[in-house]
Amino acid sequence: MPVNFQEPPEPTVVPSCKWLLTVYSQDILTRLDEIHARITSTYGSVLKMDSTKKITKKLAGTARGTGLWLTSVGNEFGQVLISVLTAQEGAGLDMMVDGLVKRYQQAGVNPPSVLYVDCGCCSEVSESKLKTRFRGWPDLMIRLDIWHFMRRIALGCTTDAHQLYPIFMSRLSACIFEWDAADVSILRKAKRELLMSQGWPALTDEDVNKHLTREELALHCRRRTRGEETTILLIEQLLTELLSSKGNDSLGVPLLDRERMEHIWCVQKKHIKCIQDPLGVALYTETGSLTKGGVLLKTYRCARGSTSLESFHLHLNRFIPGTSANSLNFQIYLLEGLHRWNQDREAASMSSEPSALRSYTGELVHCVNSNYEKLFGRKVVPTFCPPARYTGELIGVQYLFQQTGQALQDMNPDSEETAELIEELNVEERDEDEGFCDVSEDHTIADPEDVLSPPSSTLTLGSSTVVTSSDTAVLGSTSPSLVPDPTPAPSSPGPSGTAVPPFPSETSVSPLSSEPEDAGQDDDDDEETAVDYQNVPGYQHVDKLAEYLVELRGHTALSLTNQEASTIIELWQNLADQDKQRVVYAARHQKRLLSGRFRVPKRPTKTPGVESTIRSVLGASSAPAQWPDCCRLVETIFIRLCNTHPSPKRKGKGTLSRWSLILQDYRRIRQLVLGNSLVMGGTSMQLVEVNQNTLIQWYNNRQKKQELSVLIQGIQLPQPLPEAQEPLQAAKHLRTEPEQSGEQHQYKLPESTAGQAKQRHTSTGRPPLRPKAPTQTTMLVTPSAPGASVQMVPNILISAAPGFPGVPMLQGVPMFQGMPMAQRLPMVQGMQMVQGMPMVQRMPMVQGMPMVQGIPMVQGMPVVQGMPLLHPTVVQGTSSQPAANPQTMPKRPYKRTVEANTCKKCGHFKTSATGHSQYRGKVYCPQSETVTKEQWLEEMRRTVPK
Repeated sequence: MPVNFQEPPEPTVVPSCKWLLTVYSQDILTRLDEIHARITSTYGSVLKMDSTKKITKKLAGTARGTGLWLTSVGNEFGQVLISVLTAQEGAGLDMMVDGLVKRYQQAGVNPPSVLYVDCGCCSEVSESKLKTRFRGWPDLMIRLDIWHFMRRIALGCTTDAHQLYPIFMSRLSACIFEWDAADVSILRKAKRELLMSQGWPALTDEDVNKHLTREELALHCRRRTRGEETTILLIEQLLTELLSSKGNDSLGVPLLDRERMEHIWCVQKKHIKCIQDPLGVALYTETGSLTKGGVLLKTYRCARGSTSLESFHLHLNRFIPGTSANSLNFQIYLLEGLHRWNQDREAASMSSEPSALRSYTGELVHCVNSNYEKLFGRKVVPTFCPPARYTGELIGVQYLFQQTGQALQDMNPDSEETAELIEELNVEERDEDEGFCDVSEDHTIADPEDVLSPPSSTLTLGSSTVVTSSDTAVLGSTSPSLVPDPTPAPSSPGPSGTAVPPFPSETSVSPLSSEPEDAGQDDDDDEETAVDYQNVPGYQHVDKLAEYLVELRGHTALSLTNQEASTIIELWQNLADQDKQRVVYAARHQKRLLSGRFRVPKRPTKTPGVESTIRSVLGASSAPAQWPDCCRLVETIFIRLCNTHPSPKRKGKGTLSRWSLILQDYRRIRQLVLGNSLVMGGTSMQLVEVNQNTLIQWYNNRQKKQELSVLIQGIQLPQPLPEAQEPLQAAKHLRTEPEQSGEQHQYKLPESTAGQAKQRHTSTGRPPLRPKAPTQTTMLVTPSAPGASVQMVPNILISAAPGFPGVPMLQGVPMFQGMPMAQRLPMVQGMQMVQGMPMVQRMPMVQGMPMVQGIPMVQGMPVVQGMPLLHPTVVQGTSSQPAANPQTMPKRPYKRTVEANTCKKCGHFKTSATGHSQYRGKVYCPQSETVTKEQWLEEMRRTVPK
């Protein structure tokens, strides 16, 4: 017989995204009081204000198109004090500013000292509009964000693709800032130790500067502005130098448009005083320390500028899911996003370790802290502080509605209108705005790796694996503050070398020397010692080995002779230790994209680097390809091969490209080396795989570097890393506990309802619940005759009667034959008696029970001899009595405010009179559907699972 298997159970319906967002929104509505109080309990001494337009495009519904700007005010910790949607800037922000001033006054907090903005910082004739708007803080200093100032100056450039554009921007930053000498000195020491541990020789301070990155300088070093007069002088000298013919590229295109730049400088010169650091204000906070190269380095966070607000506006776009949201959902997501953002920034500003309890619900944390403190005398989250009372400031969309005259949105979570608006979600597709970009780095810091390049080169070829055309030479003056007079115009370069990452690396940049020096056998002789573009000695030995290997390209045999192998091993042994080290393959992948259209906000679960490795190969059977500058030996080989093959070569009717010829010779050399066991065993030589793409990239980028080195010859530029003569102001320390000002917000915790739950009566169709363990009940029996006898039986489970669950008979309850029911009841102590009600109605447990003498159910039941049993007809006849139903709780009266629910598609009532219908939550609207109601129902029954 065939085996019959049971059908699998129906799959559980997975909650949809709209359902989850609806529940999430309902939860936020229950915490609005605490969220408002938390946002308006944020303060700061260094404020920054910025506006954006892009987020307003997500506002849909009745408020669509009414909001033009979203303006936010942040503090030095990255928290946001207020964020409002406005129909206009300027006067439309007066109410927001008044609310901030009143907040500080009510809390008794000192007014802020600095406000960073991107426009409106000063005025020539009278007090600026911003100063007038913040008249409640008369001592507030308004400063212009320096990156916005630099971008204004950069508008005088003909194009940002000019070869000297990165040079100009980096030197413009050097005209404005100077670094703390002590911080830079200890960073140099740590970097030198780190490089030496990687095989580099002892480097000078100038060489170490070329290896410092922008991130390291921003994290470990402090800087300050150089003063109004010095800044004006340096910028004017820089503009004068680049407005001449020295600012032209190799095609004669000038970097700066003279007429435009002169006008821009004339207008922006007055703002030099607005970008200076305020006196007496500590802009740096010491956040911790880390060890690099065995040296302990302090880490800092800078409060200068409005970069943190621009980063917040990026994340604000992600707070609101989907492409659009109505006014209610927009407000809910905005408030919750602000709340969580501030909570995270506050935790980062504390010196104590964060608690293991992670929750954004203040009521929960407050309740846990209170109860835990009562029991154990301490708090689970010591850093938690209840917010101050809500100040009543309008936030987000509510501020916009106040300007446009619309009614403020009812945010009562129990109202029907709120529930309908919450369900209006557009989460079909996330369309990221390309205008948003993460601004986690400070663009005003020039990367020494990019701006310190060799001033000259004797090669005709260039190399790089990264296109960075911001390298330049430091010429002439060594003064930390002023550029020398341009008349001397030195022809010899200053410090040589270029900025590269720790050796070896894929990002090695700048020109190399291709003409080998006639070095002798004695390495100790300085006259015969050669250095490369990184100022690393021992290059003459690398060039000799590369020259010998290139000569093997015409080798017709498939293997090397022992003499050739011995020569290669001998030349290898002459290399310096850093050239014998194993090639470190730099990671050319990112775990996730952090910027751009296809950025990934979450961490991927796949193995990183797999896709990027596949993209870098020639085909499915090829090995991963590297760039030629992964080590000095491979790069020198390709330099010589490029000189050997300067142009394509005809072969028959076809033509072999220059790159094919170079790769053909390199692969022949590589095959000879890899196929000889003496060379592979006697050396640690690594001739990596190179394909045409990596070869062309390396060559083109190297050419650009070489051309740039020629262009910057003779240009007088400020020092790329100027150091201050005097130490900077000491940095602040992290807070030990959050600030608490003003009257505290009172949490309305729900009352405890433990033990007050009322048991529901199950319906007759459900199976009876498993009874609890039987309990012994003491019964007092009064027999009617001296000879009456009692027999006991175990518990009996009575089947459920209509309206009552099945219940077990109590053990020991006596039943007497022939005794009237009213006479038998008093014998059972503890039973609730109701006067005037028949026994059958008072004891539902016996309804429907067959009480026929002689059946097994009643055997052993306590029976008094001589009394007839109760017939089943008596019990069954009382099953229809209305008094047999249990007492039910009165239902809450439902008062409907509208006649029927309104359809969101057509606006009419969702009733059959208007042609509407529904099936399992799906609504049919005759105005929007193209099929009839019957066809729609048939389609729903077929597609929607039951």
